Amino acid sequence: MSELSAIPGQPKFRPHQGPVPRVLALVLAGGEGRRLWPLTQDRAKPAVPIGGRYRLIDFVLSNLVNSGFHKIKVLTQYMSDSLNNHLVRGWHLAAMLDQYVEAVPAQQRRGREWFKGSADAIYQSLNVITDEDPDIVLVFGGDHVYKMDVRQMLDFHLEVEAECTVAALPVPVAEARSFGVIEVDESWRILSFSEKPEVPREIPGRPGWALASMGNYIFNTRSLVEELLRDAEGKLGSQHDFGRNILPDMVGQRRIYAYDYMRNAIPGMDERERGYWRDVGTIQQYFLANMDLVQIVPVFNLYNPRWPLHTWMRPLPPAKFVFDEEGPGGVRRVGYATNSLVSEGSIVSGGHVGESVLGPRVRVNSYSQVHQSILHEGVDIGRHCRIRRTIIDKNVRVPANTEIGFDLEADLRRFQVIDGIVVIPKHYDFG
Repeated sequence: MSELSAIPGQPKFRPHQGPVPRVLALVLAGGEGRRLWPLTQDRAKPAVPIGGRYRLIDFVLSNLVNSGFHKIKVLTQYMSDSLNNHLVRGWHLAAMLDQYVEAVPAQQRRGREWFKGSADAIYQSLNVITDEDPDIVLVFGGDHVYKMDVRQMLDFHLEVEAECTVAALPVPVAEARSFGVIEVDESWRILSFSEKPEVPREIPGRPGWALASMGNYIFNTRSLVEELLRDAEGKLGSQHDFGRNILPDMVGQRRIYAYDYMRNAIPGMDERERGYWRDVGTIQQYFLANMDLVQIVPVFNLYNPRWPLHTWMRPLPPAKFVFDEEGPGGVRRVGYATNSLVSEGSIVSGGHVGESVLGPRVRVNSYSQVHQSILHEGVDIGRHCRIRRTIIDKNVRVPANTEIGFDLEADLRRFQVIDGIVVIPKHYDFG
């Protein structure tokens, strides 16, 4: 996430004045998410729960729908069952108006192979594009936390007459090694694109910062299809990836521009939120993204009614907090939560939850303390437990008197400990 203001120099542009183009959005949601293991051991990365009641894919879908784009295809592949269920049960648009959010599974239409890269995922699904016949194709990732009015990016794309536009933001050079790094001229036309370079190019006049791709692209349909065909049929050794192949090859050959995400503004946005974007590709980033949500004044605000984060949730009862009494030995039994998100159906029964995120149907029993932790759906914390800096996946029953997160050497004998965060997998049996 960048804490700097917009990069100086991007020309001002006017909202597009011409005919409204036909737009199709493709969301890449087939990622395996190995660095989020074990949260992805039996679900696709975009289906990983976040913020208690949401899934990662809800962020991009909400951005697209809130921006007025209602023809959305979600390309799935790896462990897609929970993701498909989430889409089918919750993401219903107005079919009468030809609006939809539809999952497109890997179809092996081009041979007996699964997707070999992000570009190959769309190449193998070209029928989706030809059937809809759009003028513009949005290609967005399905696993980032951010808010964007995509209409503003499209206005820029049309105004500069780009064939491809890449959403970009400044990041510290040390972090830029994990992203595609962009070099632009004074008009923000892209001069070079390097995927995960060892030595990222710094932004001129801003030492220590590089311009990084967010993995969100806008293409003119004809240019996209031509580049996908060229990559699939004519280039030996290609990894069939947008960042490694398609975009670098377009530089100097087509009109490819960067869009300054720092200039994007949504209705009801506080200035603190400008430029917020997290790639939750690791356990640490996932943990930090959740912790961002529980701050007293969060930098990422879930409570903006003018830009809602849509999702699907079972009809569960409200969260409940019970007991305020003196227990054995004079120890007071009080059920309460501070600086936390507590989802529907959860019960804090005589325990304390602080700086934590509780998913649906979580129970924290008497005299237990849960701090800086993320508990997914159906987790049950027994009495007299102490839980700190821990992620517990679905349907885990933690026995009474258990301590986790205080002695990492002991935790390592039973669980994974990643960057000082204990991670307990789904359905773990304490025995």
